[in-house]
Amino acid sequence: MPSYRRWREGLGLAVTLLGLATTAAVAQPRIASINLCTDQLLMTLADPDQILGLSPYARDVARSWDATRAAQFPLLSGGAEDVLVLKPDIVVAGRFTKRATRQLLKDKGQRVIEFDVPRSLDDVRQQIMRMGALVQHPERATAEIGRLDAAIERARGVAARKSFSVLALSRRGWVSGSDSLSAALLSAVGLRSAADGLGLRTGGFASLEAIVSLKPDYLLVSDSGDYAEDEGRAFLLHPALERFYPASKRIMLPERLLACGGPMLTEALDRLATELERIDR
Repeated sequence: MPSYRRWREGLGLAVTLLGLATTAAVAQPRIASINLCTDQLLMTLADPDQILGLSPYARDVARSWDATRAAQFPLLSGGAEDVLVLKPDIVVAGRFTKRATRQLLKDKGQRVIEFDVPRSLDDVRQQIMRMGALVQHPERATAEIGRLDAAIERARGVAARKSFSVLALSRRGWVSGSDSLSAALLSAVGLRSAADGLGLRTGGFASLEAIVSLKPDYLLVSDSGDYAEDEGRAFLLHPALERFYPASKRIMLPERLLACGGPMLTEALDRLATELERIDR
């Protein structure tokens, strides 16, 4: 009898644990993302069956860091209607995602969680942990932060012997300001953002003359091609700019690595280290 009783008690405990595990699995939230940057966080940290849909730009290879993985998930329109049909437990959005869409979703009873634009690596770490908590996988968030911190140390080791000023420059002369993720990335590894010399804190447009007069050591650009498909791209290929900043004076990081703050920054930092070694040869 005692052995039978223990067997019954053991069976009862196993059933209870199975029930708790099943409940926990069911309790994991089903999530829709309507922002490119929340797409990246969600795909990295959530289980695939938690993801109901992603933003319209999730498969854009130029902007989306994980466009290949995004192909397995439905694309949403960016509006509220198709999100409401899915009836997600949570909708994740950017602070600058269309306000009318966010408000309509809230008015319809949806739980909308908004992520701001990160301007520092601490902001990035906090957002990774926040998404990890939302999808109920905090251990994955902790692991991603560990990978990010390790990449910072690797890049810092390469940049330690260099005291460079770098200007992050994009189409039409847009400069990422000193209060931006690009500047934070440079500062984290020991490089200096040259944007302060232009008085651009959050970013803005700079003339060709102002950039050349500033004389940063290097430009940080998102494209190393030599073809100008439009006027915006033509700015970066202007003869005067190319004269002072040929390929050997340009650090190239693809837009998809800097468009958002998240797990892609680990790759961005490793790429930055590789670029610093290239230009130092």
